[in-house]
Order: sequence, then C-alpha cells, then structure tokens
Amino acid sequence: MVERVLLFDEQESLEDREMWACLTCGTCDVRCPSTVDFTGFMRDLRQQARQIGQEGVCTHAEVIEAVIELQTSPHFRKATSWIGPGRTASKGKDYYFTGCLPFLDVIFEEIGFEGKRIGQSAVRILNRLGITPVISPEEVCCGHDAYWTGQTELVATLARTNVKAIRKAGARRVIFSCPECYYMFKHVYPEIVGDLGFEPVYILSLLVPEIARLKLKPLNARVTYHDPCRLARIEGIIDEPRQALKALPDIDFVEMSRTGKDALCCGSSNWVSCSRVNKQIQLDRLDEAASTGATLMVTACPKCNIHLRCALRDDECKTEIEIVDLMVLLGDHLGGGKRGT
Repeated sequence: MVERVLLFDEQESLEDREMWACLTCGTCDVRCPSTVDFTGFMRDLRQQARQIGQEGVCTHAEVIEAVIELQTSPHFRKATSWIGPGRTASKGKDYYFTGCLPFLDVIFEEIGFEGKRIGQSAVRILNRLGITPVISPEEVCCGHDAYWTGQTELVATLARTNVKAIRKAGARRVIFSCPECYYMFKHVYPEIVGDLGFEPVYILSLLVPEIARLKLKPLNARVTYHDPCRLARIEGIIDEPRQALKALPDIDFVEMSRTGKDALCCGSSNWVSCSRVNKQIQLDRLDEAASTGATLMVTACPKCNIHLRCALRDDECKTEIEIVDLMVLLGDHLGGGKRGT
C-alpha cells in the first residue's frame, strides 16, 4: 500500500478498498527496521480518502457508528445508574471513564458480552483501593475508531465534550480500564485541546502496587492472557496484567506462543471492512489459546473480548474456551470487603 501511494497514482490509491482492511494493530510499526509509522500513514490516507467520499464498509449494520454520532448531540446524556452499588461521586479528584461500555452491552448481548460488568467491577476495585471515582452522565465515546478511520471533525467534537465534562467534575486524574480510551486521552486529545488539565492513568498502574488490598480469592483454573494491541504493542503495558493475574491464589497461568509486542491481534478493524481474513486471525488466536490447555482466556480490552467471543460462535470454530475481562475476573474474586465493595 505504501509503495503504491509513493510510486503510482495517488487518486487510485485513495479509492482502493484495501486500505480499510488494515487493523492498525501496530505490528508493522514494531517490526519495520526503518521505524516507519505505518499505522499513522494508514490513518492519514483514510482521512484523505474520506475527503473525496471514500470510506470503509461499516460492520454491524452501521449501528455502532450511529451510536457514536448520537453522542455528539448537545442533548445527549448517559445514564449512570447502571454502574451499580459501588461508591461513586459527581465531583472529585478521581474520574473513571466508562466510554461506550453500556452501549456495547446492548449491541453484543447475543454473544454474551457484558460491558457494564467491566465498569461495575472497575468501580468496585477502585473502591477497595480507597478511591471513590466520579462517573459523569456528560461524557461520550472517546472517538478511538473514528480517529483511526480518518473522521477528524467527529473526533475533535467528542474530545472537547469529554474534556469539558471532566474539567467540570474537578478531576485531576482520569482512570481507564479500556486501552483504546486510554490511548486517545494520552496521545490524541492533547493534540486537539492542548493541556488537558488532568492526568490519564491506566487502572493497572494503581491496582498492581496495591494488589494485596484486594484480598483476592483463589481461582483453581488454567488461565492464559491475550495482550491487546493498544496496551502491549503501543503502551508497553505487558507485565502488569500478568502480575494482577498471578496474584490470584491457586491460578495456573500459562502463556501463548505469541505474547507482548509480538501478540496476535484480535482481528478488529475499527468496525469497518470485517472479512474472512479478520475471522481467520481470530480463529488462529483462539486455537493458540486452546493449545495451552487453558480453560479461561483473559483480556483487558472490551473490543478484543467482543471479537474473540464472536469468533467462538463461527461455524468453523472448534475451540472451547471461556473469555473474560480482567476487571471482571478480579472483581468476581474480591475477598474480605464490605458488601457492595
């Protein structure tokens, strides 16, 4: 694709459907000996393609894109009651960003995805660490997928809305359990709004040093971990999820053959142009997990969770393994706390 743009007709390249197949997983960036920013190149190419009316084929009947667009309305408000009995606040120094978790629940209910449980578990864990986070009805989608598909104006609108909501809450630290949301706030938002006025923090940086406070209950199971691209390959957060898992008493933790920055992507392509190639990547990853003998596959990214669950239901899938989010697994094994925390 890069060669085609550099050596041949640029207009033809912008009309090439192949550009929308890129997963933006960062593997090319890591392996390129010339340190070419290939994912950034693809993002910029997609932005130019949109300017001439070209775009990828939206998956899931464009429902996800419609939900994101709805969140740009000035009248949009997101319910917060779904977060459950955990302690939350309307103002404070610590803010937990939930993103699209409650909406994804509705869209992917059929495959058993439970996004709300991820948020609920994260709040319970933060409570156990002595943190009462702000949950705001005024936050919106982080804009991650719009960013990687070249929708710059949409991303800017979402970014400004989120920053305004967080500043209004008086937060000095924003905590994320979603790697993609964390990426956007850490790398993209400052380019749009300048100084955020608060610090983006990934939840494991708070959790791992204080893991003993969770008093985790035993997990008698063989478990493997799937590294999300944004977390491992881009942010370099590789050891922390494993440290959290290994803190579970009696766990039998096993690694897949490809881990960390070399881990295979879940096959997600920003909700566009999903094909049999994407599905095969997912099936390969599930086979890799099953080959470890694990009965439980843990990931820390909602989108990885969704795509791997979807692949489990594919007619060609012969793998049997349970997929669970890291926050949910830890939340389900909290011990020694008061009821509701």
